[in-house]
Amino acid sequence: MNERKPIRSFPADIPCEAIMDSVADGVFTVDLNWVITSFNRAAAEITGVPAEQAIGRTCREVFHSSICDGACAIGACLAEDRTVSNRSISIIRTDGVRLPVSISAAPLRDGRGRVIGGVETFRDLSELQLMRKELQGLHSLEDIRTRSRAIIRILDILPQIAESLSTVLVLGESGTGKELLARAIHNLSPRKTKPFVAVNCGALPENLLESELFGYKAGAFTDARRDKPGRFGLAQGGTIFLDEIGDLPLALQVKILRVLQERSFEPLGAVRSEPADVRVVAATNRDLAAMVERGEFRQDLYYRLNVVQLRLPPLRERPEDIPLLAAHFVDKRNALMGKDIQGVSEDVMGLLARYAFPGNVRELENIIEYAFILCSGGFIQMEHLPEYLQPADLGAAHEHTNPRTMEDIRHQAVIEALARHKGRKRPAARELGISKDTLRRILQRAGSG
Repeated sequence: MNERKPIRSFPADIPCEAIMDSVADGVFTVDLNWVITSFNRAAAEITGVPAEQAIGRTCREVFHSSICDGACAIGACLAEDRTVSNRSISIIRTDGVRLPVSISAAPLRDGRGRVIGGVETFRDLSELQLMRKELQGLHSLEDIRTRSRAIIRILDILPQIAESLSTVLVLGESGTGKELLARAIHNLSPRKTKPFVAVNCGALPENLLESELFGYKAGAFTDARRDKPGRFGLAQGGTIFLDEIGDLPLALQVKILRVLQERSFEPLGAVRSEPADVRVVAATNRDLAAMVERGEFRQDLYYRLNVVQLRLPPLRERPEDIPLLAAHFVDKRNALMGKDIQGVSEDVMGLLARYAFPGNVRELENIIEYAFILCSGGFIQMEHLPEYLQPADLGAAHEHTNPRTMEDIRHQAVIEALARHKGRKRPAARELGISKDTLRRILQRAGSG
């Protein structure tokens, strides 16, 4: 009869650190104050942060994760005394690259079974994602995901555009992702370590726009007690994104032209100009060429801005991106809210494919966010969609020209929940997964509180 071979164990003198460093996945532990207490070799290689720099700092400072602002995996473990397995999130490496990772977490206990912190493992998914994209015919750059040939052509030349430092004009309807493209240009440029400053020229009052853009000196007007830098000053060395530049008043168009021509600007109340070491990326949903013909936009500024022109097509012109973007927004909400929604049902996807999306990509993201309020698990179904997208109203939805804001959609969800609970706020808030105070604020902002 064969004798059973003895089970070999690790020698007692092998330190725990050596075992941890032999693991291919990143592993780290934190105490109850979220301070990192151990950090293995793989964790350092994946993040680019040496162990000696990570230990003693909070995990938020090291990882800058997509779930640090509300759906922390270790936080859920400690609060609910449970494990979290294989959640897909993203972290930001020290070189600024966003990295997709899969994480698992569990409470960390001492010899007596008391919780003294948490342990998390994470695995780099970037190569796996790259293989999936190649198999699916998916193109992506930064946070832009597409199968649209028109956008793929833009992504193919975007690195060269970013390197050139030329002024860029991005054209497209509201909600098509113009700021996302501007951020990608900045992040791919030699200026990526410097500030990216976004300004919505149509959202600021005309009488404040000049001081917001160029700043002012103390004494420039009655309440100017000290110097205040403008957006161009804050963007020194980096990139300024002038969104909705078609709404810029003619008087300020002259000043923007001077910045582009002379690379300098003059704050209100200043006696001398200041250098403007800033790259300008402008965007608009208006027809600037037609505005020039009508005398509503300066021709010389138009030509200065229009060095490189990029046009983002609306979502209705690239329906092949709807399933891709819907899946992306589902993954994003799952990470932020700690849910496990599987995706959208076939009926919902068919409806979305037929919808005209006047609000473009932003409206699709709002629809998915609304559905997450009502959907507790599984697939997003018809009943989880906003009322204006329900099948009975689909004809009206095609004629819908003023897409609802997220504030409108949240308010609608609250009203419907209150109706189901006969006006009782606490159970309505519980159903929506929000606090009673949040519910009350949503009603007050809509004027129905």
